[in-house]
Amino acid sequence: MRRLLAGLTTGALLLAATACGSSGGGSSSGSTSSGGITTVKVGLIPIVDVAPLYLGEKKGFYEKQGLKLSPTLAAGGAAIVPAVASGQYQFGFSNVFSLMLAQSNGVSLKAISNGVASTGVQGKDFGATLVKKDSSIKSAKDLEGKKVAVNTLKNVVELSVRESVKKAGGDPDKVKFVEIPFDQMPVALDKGQVDAAMAVEPALTTIKDQGGREISSPLVDVAPDLTVAMYFTSTQYAQKNPAVVKKFRTATAESLAYADAHPDEVRQIVATYTKVPASVLAKVTLPKWPAGANRASIETQAKLGQEFGFFKKAPDLDTLLP
Repeated sequence: MRRLLAGLTTGALLLAATACGSSGGGSSSGSTSSGGITTVKVGLIPIVDVAPLYLGEKKGFYEKQGLKLSPTLAAGGAAIVPAVASGQYQFGFSNVFSLMLAQSNGVSLKAISNGVASTGVQGKDFGATLVKKDSSIKSAKDLEGKKVAVNTLKNVVELSVRESVKKAGGDPDKVKFVEIPFDQMPVALDKGQVDAAMAVEPALTTIKDQGGREISSPLVDVAPDLTVAMYFTSTQYAQKNPAVVKKFRTATAESLAYADAHPDEVRQIVATYTKVPASVLAKVTLPKWPAGANRASIETQAKLGQEFGFFKKAPDLDTLLP
């Protein structure tokens, strides 16, 4: 399933989501109950960003709310959106831009909890554009005409690289974006399948360990303290299962706060859902997990989406955001 989703384009996924939107998403529960515990399926990406949910499950924060998480891994938010919209998953993790793009294409979604934020520090963020050590590429401007790996097309990763190129004086339309899951980026870059990769942790540190060189911090280039991703559900599910949504939101808030305060435990838990060695995890740059989203940074993403021609119509942030 993961490879199938990863291989689809954002446009195809959104069409699939629209086509399937009438089935499952509005079910009475969309989950299974046993002994007073409701099991909810959550679409996640195998990256550091989602560590709080795994920690929260381990620490019993979700169980305290009467929930049990059933995580399913995918390549990116663009792959998770249709699964949530169709009712295959009750909740999902996605970059905010993919949620806005889906909404602009008629998919009814509701962000319910903050997910992850940039550190806001150039050269010290959890996401970066990297090239091989001996590459002739020195800055984001040099990405013109080059192949750049992004986990899924037309998401915050592509958006941020475009902004980096523009700020460096280049033409983002001349960049050739290639869809490659984060965990496959180190090999793709090393083998020369792409000229650069916009990777997040732990892939970022893996690439550095194999000699990769960082040329820009795209997420920082978009906006200070950028809200990168959020947890979401379908509008139908939120309307029909408000109690479950409230429990998920409460447990996630506790999980985010715990992760922000316990970096060592974050590094340990990442090893349980990725194949990254402990030696690499010890060096990864952790993102921020603030309690709330930075609306101004989301509005900036919406403006850039319009500038780069990604939206058929402007997203309705008042409807999308909590």
